[in-house]
Amino acid sequence: MHTYIAFLRGINVGGHKKVPMAQLRELLGKKGLKNVQTYIQSGNVIFQSKETNNNILEGKIQKAIVGQFGFDVPVLVISPIELKKVYDDCPFPEAQKTNSYFMFLYDIPDQDLVKEISGISYPNETFVITKIAIYFHCSKGYGKAKFSNNFFEKRLKITATARNYKTIVKLLSLSTEI
Repeated sequence: MHTYIAFLRGINVGGHKKVPMAQLRELLGKKGLKNVQTYIQSGNVIFQSKETNNNILEGKIQKAIVGQFGFDVPVLVISPIELKKVYDDCPFPEAQKTNSYFMFLYDIPDQDLVKEISGISYPNETFVITKIAIYFHCSKGYGKAKFSNNFFEKRLKITATARNYKTIVKLLSLSTEI
């Protein structure tokens, strides 16, 4: 049995795409996923499966959500090892890292678009783009930031989903306890 973390993009935000976590856990259990756990309402699912293909798991979760809730949700499935690597590779010093956001990319960004964005800067905001994640720190708080998940999605023409440091730490912990 393999352990995975699924990130669901854009659920339970501002009253849109409501997905009750108890119903989601039950649904995914009925679809063959084991030991399904959720963490907070923003679409973090820890589960186990014999399946080793992340794309198949993403499709299974996506299809289940469409069937149960009637809307499409981008799903990204990664292993705890992949999550730990993203966490460990954060380029910020510890004082910044603990107040940072990790944006997981659903596809590898086009390097020309990355170069284009890299020339943009705003006071008190720092980011680093890799092939699988964007590390983002804003000293004034995410709600006041000029850069955001939506900004990066539009400029890089890809899907991404953001999680804060505390969520990443908790998901790492939960994924080792399962």
